[in-house]
Amino acid sequence: MYEAGAVPFPVLAFGRDELLQYDTYWGVHSHPTHELLWNEVGSGVAQVGSRLWTVAGGVGLWIPAGTPHSGSAPAGSRQRVVHFSVEAPALASEPVSVELTPLLGLLVDRLITAELSEESRQLTERMILDVIRPSSRELVLDIPASSLVRPIVDTLRDNPADQTTLAVWARRLGVSTKTVTRTFEAETGLGFSRWVVTAKVKQAVKLLGADMEIAEVAEKVGYRSVSAFITAFRRVAGLTPGQFRGMSDGTAGAGQFVEVTDGVPDEVTDGVSDGVTVA
Repeated sequence: MYEAGAVPFPVLAFGRDELLQYDTYWGVHSHPTHELLWNEVGSGVAQVGSRLWTVAGGVGLWIPAGTPHSGSAPAGSRQRVVHFSVEAPALASEPVSVELTPLLGLLVDRLITAELSEESRQLTERMILDVIRPSSRELVLDIPASSLVRPIVDTLRDNPADQTTLAVWARRLGVSTKTVTRTFEAETGLGFSRWVVTAKVKQAVKLLGADMEIAEVAEKVGYRSVSAFITAFRRVAGLTPGQFRGMSDGTAGAGQFVEVTDGVPDEVTDGVSDGVTVA
């Protein structure tokens, strides 16, 4: 774990581009830098506190320096990360979605892959900082901490096709439907039905990133009608499943699992163990 600015850098920004060979999990860690994270192919998940952010579909995630977070991405995902020194202007003081415009993508390509002179690099860094903007689109799910609704959370995580109604859950839990709804609203800002739909769409994004057909994805997350699934998906994600897939085109499938425990970017130090454990 690193505090913001704990490691000094000679540049304002640096990055990497990685094709993940294994299903990968990053344990809770923090960086001394601000981080811009996105998946060019496939999808990923980042957890900050009780919030689960889906990183896919042309939307990235800004994570401020020193912020504890964890994450995962399936094998076949192409992940891009740009780290910004704390000397650079911060986009936000809390995690926020970032719109990955074509211009931003080109500038990051230049920063990551090009052999730049010091002057060109500084210009590229300034342009990235100038064009990066928060996105109005985000796919984030707040996980309620209340033990009362934990069975609902666990069920949807393990079986997103579950269609148990609010009334049935209330009977199982021995409370009123109003109590369940108020618990979700107090802890997530969403009522029961909207939270369930958002959780299903979050799972659908992962399946779309694995190149599963839209009709099959709809069935896997509990929709008998493809049109109803498309409507729900668009309401939550701001795009249809087809449009979302087009922005995260590629195939990401299951593979061997890797856990990464190092919170320091590879570029920070040379010769430091990367902390990778293959399970």
